[in-house]
Amino acid sequence: MGLDLKNLFLENKGIKQTIFKNTFWLFLAKGVGILTMILTIFSARILGATEFGKFSFALAFVWMLAIFSDLGTSSITTRELAKEKENQKEYPAILSLKIILTAFALVLMFSLSFFITRDPFTQKIILILAIYILIESFLEIIFASLRASQRMEYEAIVSIFQSILLCGIGLFILFYFPSVENLSFVYLFVDLLALIVVLLFFHFRIQSLKLDWNKKIWQKILRLSWPLAFAAIFSALYMYIDSVMMGYWGQITQTGWYNAAYRIINITVIPVALIAQSFYPALSKFFIESKEKFQDIWDLLMKSMIISAIPLMVGGVFLASKIINFLYGPSFGPSIFVFKILILSAGIIFLNSPYVEMLIVANQQKKVFYVTMVGGIINVILNLLLIPRYSLYGAAVAALITYFVAFVLYLFFVKHFVLAVPFDFQLTKVLIFAIFSSGVMYFLISRSFIYNLNVILIIIIGILIYSAVIFILNNLENLLKRKYNYNIIINNKKTYGGK
Repeated sequence: MGLDLKNLFLENKGIKQTIFKNTFWLFLAKGVGILTMILTIFSARILGATEFGKFSFALAFVWMLAIFSDLGTSSITTRELAKEKENQKEYPAILSLKIILTAFALVLMFSLSFFITRDPFTQKIILILAIYILIESFLEIIFASLRASQRMEYEAIVSIFQSILLCGIGLFILFYFPSVENLSFVYLFVDLLALIVVLLFFHFRIQSLKLDWNKKIWQKILRLSWPLAFAAIFSALYMYIDSVMMGYWGQITQTGWYNAAYRIINITVIPVALIAQSFYPALSKFFIESKEKFQDIWDLLMKSMIISAIPLMVGGVFLASKIINFLYGPSFGPSIFVFKILILSAGIIFLNSPYVEMLIVANQQKKVFYVTMVGGIINVILNLLLIPRYSLYGAAVAALITYFVAFVLYLFFVKHFVLAVPFDFQLTKVLIFAIFSSGVMYFLISRSFIYNLNVILIIIIGILIYSAVIFILNNLENLLKRKYNYNIIINNKKTYGGK
């Protein structure tokens, strides 16, 4: 029994088992990671919309610039190391490159903080959070190596450790020493401790950490990653520029309301990253070895996203007011309509993710860059037009339009530049099943005897209803298939005399 569990959750024994193992650990880590959402809720409640807005503004600013500490190198590292074990010898040079990029990003964040705000207190918060974010970014290059060998349980354990520690210390500080500055130092301390643990573990258990200042390898990695780098820059723009703009224009309280809704959205899209990370190594492997297996794995990835996205959008829009009031209280009422708009964006993010993965695996990173470039430009223009007039609501609409345009462009590029079927009959059937099941879920949870319950219970009931309907539809389909095949066999026997 113990050996079976070890083989299932700690060893790589086959394609499906490895994907299951990685998905399990990542979901477990992110499940525990919901503790950080609890910290966010209490941060908003205790600090208030204005102070929470300051924290959110500073965090959005440093996240937007954090891309310069990576420039797509982590994704390329995972892909290259997964393809050939021989590429492992390049890892010390990649690590050295990461150090240089991290130092550059820190200088950039510190310098631009004087232009984005004249408030010394906010500048101090930006510096503290900048160091925290860069440590988080540096951990990514370590995890990139572990992902390549499909040992994501290590990353999950570290993430669990961070979440528990951050939530515990963070709540203690909020209750007894509440301030934006103290909260920022908590984030920094926890990540610094995690970095030390990870570096020691990796050095002594995985491979010896060394630095190699090999410029040829740097050039190779940057040459491969530059489309992802520019894509990430524009992606960071339409993820964070709205909060930065609102903060820059003095809409600090509105930034707090906006980010209260946005943080929930960040939690809802966690499965996107988890599922994509679990499938990515297998997709990279079979894109080279077997087009049929590649298509099968990608179809499975897309089905997972469709089944997750549709009920998320339907249920999110319907329960928006109950969710916001339950988490933040009546003072965050302006966040309700923002949440309704952004939850639609979250559903589109689910659908976008498989197409992004396919383009990257197919070495079509430039197409990802083109899409995010267009999206970033559109988002900045829309924010410039909508935020001054509609504030946080304009920012939410800008995000929704941006993600929809990106979805259309990703679908176009996959269809025309990747030798795979982006959306076939089977996926259409899954989409129809998901829409129908979500409709049944909406109809039942909107009944007063369910809607008047606690919002957590409503969500659980909704998930159960949706899952049950999907299960019934799948079984009906299988039953009809068996009956159809049986009729064919009978007809053939009659036609050919039983031969």
